[in-house]
Amino acid sequence: MGSNFGEIFQALIPFIVLFALFYFLLIRPQRTQAKRHREMIESLKKGDKIVSTGGFVCEVIKVEDTFFSVRLSDDSTARLSKDFVSFKVDDSAESSSTQPKK
Repeated sequence: MGSNFGEIFQALIPFIVLFALFYFLLIRPQRTQAKRHREMIESLKKGDKIVSTGGFVCEVIKVEDTFFSVRLSDDSTARLSKDFVSFKVDDSAESSSTQPKK
């Protein structure tokens, strides 16, 4: 009975190691990234500049429950679902990207 348990345990060791690798290399980082993104969405306020998943650079003018009212560069307004916000544009990153390269 004892040797049978040992054989089963030895057969399961590769699967346990593989699951641990998947967890620490794929699942856990993805969860932390999703958590940071969710916190970023919740922290957005009027005046913040964002980039949508479609690539539009917008300015938040009103925060609603599931939408943002945003202003595009030509002063037109639109409603954007919170699910489609890609990232927040930092002022320092924006100013450095508009500087000409020498």
